[in-house]
Amino acid sequence: MALFSKLAPSIVSAFGLQAALALIFVPQANEKFYDLGGSIGFVSTTFVSLYYPHLKSKYWDRIPNSTLPSITYFAPRQIIMNAAIIAWSSRLGAFLFSRAIKAGGDSRFDEVKHKPAVFTGFWMAQATWVLLVGLPVYMVNTLPPANHPKLGPLDYLSVALWAGSWLFEIVADHQKASWRRRKEDKEHDDKFITQGLWGLSRHPNYVGEVGVWTGMWLLSGGSLLSPFFPKAAWLMAGASPLLTWFLLTRVSGVPPLERAGDKKFGSDPKWQEYKR
Repeated sequence: MALFSKLAPSIVSAFGLQAALALIFVPQANEKFYDLGGSIGFVSTTFVSLYYPHLKSKYWDRIPNSTLPSITYFAPRQIIMNAAIIAWSSRLGAFLFSRAIKAGGDSRFDEVKHKPAVFTGFWMAQATWVLLVGLPVYMVNTLPPANHPKLGPLDYLSVALWAGSWLFEIVADHQKASWRRRKEDKEHDDKFITQGLWGLSRHPNYVGEVGVWTGMWLLSGGSLLSPFFPKAAWLMAGASPLLTWFLLTRVSGVPPLERAGDKKFGSDPKWQEYKR
């Protein structure tokens, strides 16, 4: 129960922000800010999970001489993980938001945005996503800096996995965006992209995404496997990469894209060859 009570500020932050955004955008049937709201949710919940004890001491308990410490006050593991999640969420949020603005909306919500109850459910689902996927970071942030073990070889490998996966995702998104621009400029007439990383996988950005959260989960292990956490804490944090993999491969990522591809190009021999 102690761990869950320490996570309570993160839970309130994740669901509180998405509820507030739903109150604004559901009545407008406006989905353009949905992905940006998720990105902001990761950033704000990360901040709350890291600084809540200090904010409480200073502004609620009004303890004399209480201050908000600089980022260098925290353990190296915390600094790396917090910087990583903020960098990832900021980049992805900006990318998806600019895409939605350019497209004039998000086709995923063409029908549901006109159903207030259902659209609200999507915002709450996003709150759950923000909470569970960011769980390794939020859990690590509940431990005082002095109690974190030093970084070891596995931690450096985890950072390398995270960085390599993030770069893989960024390159894949850039290649797809570049391919679309060149198609709009009539520089090619390819029906679907098969160049670069997209020649290795039909969904390289999703491969990078799963790698990002696997690396984050592995990096959290040094702290979550310490005596300061329940024995199952690290396994609990494993919900992050598992949920990411499940959503991308079974729900909102690969399945609708594959169905759309089969509908558009199913009779094209090149598409059949690409799928092999």
